[in-house]
Amino acid sequence: MTQPDFWNDQENAKKISEEVSYLKNDLETVEKVEKFAQELNTFSELLEIGEDKELAREAQQILLKTQKFFNQLELRLLLDEEDDKKDAILVIHPGAGGTESQDWAEMLLRMYLKWTKIQDFSTSLLDKQAGDTAGIKSATLEIKGKFAYGYLKSENGVHRLVRISPFDANKRRHTSFASVFVYPATEEDVEVKINDKDLKIDTYRASGAGGQHVNTSDSAVRITHIPTNTVVQCQSERSQHSNKRNALKVLKSRLYQLEKEKHKKEKQKQESKKKKIEWGSQIRSYVMHPYSMVKDHRTEKKVGDVESVMDGNLDAFIDAYLKMK
Repeated sequence: MTQPDFWNDQENAKKISEEVSYLKNDLETVEKVEKFAQELNTFSELLEIGEDKELAREAQQILLKTQKFFNQLELRLLLDEEDDKKDAILVIHPGAGGTESQDWAEMLLRMYLKWTKIQDFSTSLLDKQAGDTAGIKSATLEIKGKFAYGYLKSENGVHRLVRISPFDANKRRHTSFASVFVYPATEEDVEVKINDKDLKIDTYRASGAGGQHVNTSDSAVRITHIPTNTVVQCQSERSQHSNKRNALKVLKSRLYQLEKEKHKKEKQKQESKKKKIEWGSQIRSYVMHPYSMVKDHRTEKKVGDVESVMDGNLDAFIDAYLKMK
């Protein structure tokens, strides 16, 4: 970065600057762990000389700080895959069950938006299709932040809800399903070959709550990649051009992920002990009745406060998943 011609290549300079930022954060965390560990050693030596309640309380505070930064460092070291640093594309679809599942899909959308706010990540709602009565038929989020994909890859799979349905006049218990797909957002220089002849592009009028928020022109865009039957759509922008650009960005990310998964499956054939991840794998259950519990079926991690989880407090599940991996 100290070279005179460093900024001549803007794209390369940006990448190196980002890498420096990651390394600086890592070093700062390491230094904090070392600093607090040294302080703990000092407290330990003093407490061995004689009992001192005030000194013991201070040592306890230092211990908690050491644990906090050590956990941060441990988690950071677990995010070591090629795509972990990338931004994420998150797509939610309800399962069978009509209004029940569509409402559950919207609850998941709210949960992830809350989580991104806690993480101080930026989000763009690229597409949202409203449900027939309530909830959503689909939603696509672009999430930008350090290690966004690394954290959110733990959410891939089917999420199950058990509750007393607010849509059932007899107040019966219902089980609903929704799927979450997470893709690493591809960078501009990542080569994903897309031939124009393989694309079917449709335009349609964007849907919304009504009034001025509903477009009067066919600005929404749906793109189908014919060879893989991959369909993406975007209606978040006012112009058809912007929606097409965003839809192509999502398509590029999905095709990139499909190619990665193809290589992964080939590798898994040789490593039969590893569990295969498919569309139907139920990863987590959110039970609101007859008891309150969220359980991740891969890690066995349980949290009793469902409301807290639905408010975006997902770190316990993300941490457990990364440590399991």
